[in-house]
This record gives sequence, structure tokens and C-alpha cells, in this order.
Amino acid sequence: MKLTSLDWFWIALYFVINGAIGFYYKARAGKNVSEFFLSGRNIPWWLAGTSMVATTFAADTPLAVTGMVAKGGIAGNWLWWSFVASGMLTVFFYARLWRRAGVMTDIEFTEIRYSGKPAAFLRGFRALYLGIPINCIVLGWVNLAMVKILTLVLGVTRFQAILIVLLLIASTAFISTLSGLWGVLVTDLFQFFVKMTMVTVLAVVAVEAVGGMGALKTRLYALDRARGIQIGSHGSLLSFIPDFNSPWMPITTFLVYISLNWWATWYPGAEPGGGGYIAQRMFCARNEKHSLLATLWFNIAHFAIRPWPWILVALTSLVLFPGLADPETGYVRVMITYLPASLRGVMLAAFAAAYMSTIATQLNWGASYIVSDFYRRFIRREASDKHYVNVSQVTTVFLALVSAVVTFYMTSISGAWKLLIVTGAGTGLVLLLRWFWWRINAWSEISAMIVAFVVSVALQTVGHLDSDDPVQFAWIMIITVSVTTVAWLTVTMLTPPESDCTLVSFYRRARPDGAGWKPVALLAPEVAIAHQGWYNALDWISGCVLIYGALFGTGKLLLGETTIGLLLLAAGAAGGAVIYADLSRRGWNVVSE
Repeated sequence: MKLTSLDWFWIALYFVINGAIGFYYKARAGKNVSEFFLSGRNIPWWLAGTSMVATTFAADTPLAVTGMVAKGGIAGNWLWWSFVASGMLTVFFYARLWRRAGVMTDIEFTEIRYSGKPAAFLRGFRALYLGIPINCIVLGWVNLAMVKILTLVLGVTRFQAILIVLLLIASTAFISTLSGLWGVLVTDLFQFFVKMTMVTVLAVVAVEAVGGMGALKTRLYALDRARGIQIGSHGSLLSFIPDFNSPWMPITTFLVYISLNWWATWYPGAEPGGGGYIAQRMFCARNEKHSLLATLWFNIAHFAIRPWPWILVALTSLVLFPGLADPETGYVRVMITYLPASLRGVMLAAFAAAYMSTIATQLNWGASYIVSDFYRRFIRREASDKHYVNVSQVTTVFLALVSAVVTFYMTSISGAWKLLIVTGAGTGLVLLLRWFWWRINAWSEISAMIVAFVVSVALQTVGHLDSDDPVQFAWIMIITVSVTTVAWLTVTMLTPPESDCTLVSFYRRARPDGAGWKPVALLAPEVAIAHQGWYNALDWISGCVLIYGALFGTGKLLLGETTIGLLLLAAGAAGGAVIYADLSRRGWNVVSE
């Protein structure tokens, strides 16, 4: 792709603004570890929520979506659309609880909810397991996406692209280590504006390159006929519902997506009940109200606002570049071929923004686990805040280097997504219930993690099941979740519960609602609990209607199906109205306290 001097100016300006933000927040981030990792717990909902959105909008995301659309049309996105229920569950049941816990990381929660050596082991193990290998796998596939983009855009070799990515990592790590979470949050806001603007522009340009929406639909129908698919059927590229007889998403796989994935699996950014960098943003919110609003805004933007620019470009790539060996690169090829020269530099800056926003968060989040939950807890418990900030900065650089090495061994972005999903299968239920059932102990989580990993790996190695095959993926999920659930429930009942002291302390601190804490509630009668579970469930269901109504309604309008599009948008608006009315009726003093 040819770049003009104006293009290079826009790219340089982008990096200058990022650097300026980093230097601006340097003094604040260096005060203490709380400022470095949690921004002093004083972030408004709109900034915390936008940062969540920006983090999950990485350079890999539009490429992965393009690969899904190439394989299964619009309906191919159900791999991640199925997590709407999990996101809404976090909003209305868990966001407030996380903020009340008052921890620095979600792993620190371990030694608040549990006690003794099992709790300490679980905290240290999760800190290293999630902070290094899992975190670096995520960083690796984000790096891989940027490598694919650079090889196509700049015409460089894979090795040269990785060297450029190393420079981008160095720049991102510098800003992250310099400014802590404050710099990450503010650069996320700036980067989100840049990348959303440009992916929308690219979608408009791509559709115009095909000849307009009508011409795009006509040519996609021609592709359907060439594949022997009837126009308007569920197997069409334009269908929102998959053909359950198709090899890429049979009914077994689809049912696993919508009935199992969202609650049973651990996945970065979509953990059941919240966790990881999503929880980190909840912790840094000003209060419980801001924590809830931040996660609500995140889910609306994540599922209902962002997808369609990516999907439209993915659909045009099927028409403009049919039969690609690597369909994920179709997105970049549309950009190279059809984006006007005056916008190419801004688009590259947008990809850099998408890449750097995710890298910055993953580095800061991973470092928070290693420093706060391992180093500070087990290696050096008494040291100055300056010392821990310095260790955090060194850890950030270490993670950046390891992630670059991981990138060498990756080939598929969506394949890495599925690998993490099956590896964490079965752990989700214990993560949800630990807040609402007093009987769960540290051994419950430990056994769930171990059994889930062993079973999923055994099925893929000894059993030769392929997580990239839809049917085999579904069976890996079903078997792993079933075995893991039975295992951790058995372990829970065979091991003693946590001590009354630990349980009462947690109950007083988090004030969880639900009948699952009755024995403990009797030991702390002074704790006033607002029993709002049914209303939270109503808001959860309404939230799902809001998201899916807005998502599918917008899509139908873009495809020219005005009537059904407006009806779906109306359904989404009705879901939002129910939430607003309920929260207004209850009052924020009930919702957030």
C-alpha cells in the first residue's frame, strides 16, 4: 500500500498524542501501586466502560470476524454473540459485588472469600497461570493479527513484521509503564474514537466499491447459489441464524454456544461473573453505581454498536477477493485496494490504536497479577510503593518480550480463541456460585481448574478431538463441562467449608444476596441485605433483549429490511425502558448498596 507524506504525518501524530498522554499521567501513576493499577479508584463510568470496549477491540478482532463470516456468513459470529447473557449477568448481579469487595485484582478476591494454605496456593497459581501463559497467548494472537496486517500493507516478510511489532510493543510498554492505568484509560478513549471512526469509514468505502448495498446482496446471493444454498434460507451468507445442517455450525454446536459457553467457560473479557481486566475496570470505578453503568455501557457498545462495520467489510471481501487461502486477510485487502490514499495513514493509525489499546491493558493487567498477587504476596511483602511500581514496570517489559516469542508459533486467531474456550470449560459455574453459595471453598476452584485443563487437553491429544472442528468442539465442551462440574461438586462436599470467621467477614464485606448464605447470615444479623434477586433477573433478561434487539435491528436496517429492523430496534428499546424504569423505581440506593 502506497503511503504519502500526509499518511506518515497522521501516523506520527497518533504516536505523539499517545506519548503526550503517557507523560501527562506519569506523576500520578508513580505515587503508589493503587494509582498504577487502579487509578485511585476514582474513574467515571463512561471512561471505565469505554476502556473495556477499546481493550476488546484489538487489531485481531476485525480479522477474526472476517474469518468467521467467510466460514459461516453473518451467523458465524455466534461464537462470540453467545456471550451476551454472560455480559448482562455481570452487569446486574456481579458488578456491585466486585466493587464492594475492594480488591486490587480479581485474584486477590481468593483470600477474601477463602482462607488458609489452599487459598494462598490458589491465589499464587492463578496469578502466574493467568498472568503469564494465558495472558501471553492473548497477547500472541493480537500480535499475530498485527503481523498479518503489516505483511500485507507494507509488503514486508513475516520476520520483518514481527520486528515492527516489537517496536510497537516497546512503545506501548513504555506508555503503560510510564503512566499506569490512568494513561491506559485515557489513551483507550482516544484510540477508541480513532478506530471506530475509521472502521466505519472503511465499511462505507467497501460497500461503495461493490456498487452499494443492493449490489452487495445480489452478489452474495450469487455466492449462495454457487454453494447450492437457497436464497433466504438459514444457510445464506446474509442469514442471522445458522443452517443447523451445515458442517460449520450444526445444531449441536449452536446449542453449545447459546446454552453452555456463556456460563460454563472462562474466557478473557467474558469471564462468568466478570474478571480479568473487566473486573479491573470495575475496581477503579468511583463507586458501585459507576461500576454497574460502566459494565452496562461496555456490553451495549461491545455487542450492539461495534460489529456491523466489521461484518460489512467482511461480506464485501467475500465478493471482492473470493477464495482466499487465509480469509482473515480479506479485511486488510479491502483496505489496501479501496481505501483512498488520503485516509490510508489514518487507517493504519486506527489499526495501531486497536493493537496498542489491547496490548496496554493486557500488559498492565498481567503485571498486576504477577506483582500484587505473587511477588508482593509471596516474595516480598514489606517494601515501599516505589519499589512495587518499579517491579511492575519491569514485569510489564518481561510480558511484552514473552508475548513476542509466542507470536512465532501461532497461525490462526479464531483457532486460539476456541483453544482458550475449551481449556477453561467447566470452571464458569464455580466462579458464578462462589458469590452466592457459602459452601464453595478453595478446593472447589482448584479442582475445577485442574480437571477442566486435564480433560480438555486429554480429549484433544489422546482422544484426537479437534477444537477447530465444530462438532468436535461441541463435544469437547459438553464432556469437559460435565466431568468438571461433577468433579468440583464432589470435591466441595468431601472437603470442609471455609471457617465461620472467613465466611462472615466476606458476607459483611460483599453483602451477597441470595438464599445460599442463610447459615452465614444468621451469624451476622446486623447486615441488612436488599433481596432484589428477581428484579435483577428481570433486568438481566431485559438487557439481553436490549442488546440482541439493537444488534439485529441495526443489521436488518443496513441490509434494507426496514420493517423487521424497526421492530427489532423497538424490542431493544423496550428492554432498555424496562431496565430504566426498574432502576428508577428501586432507586440507586438499593441498586448500588
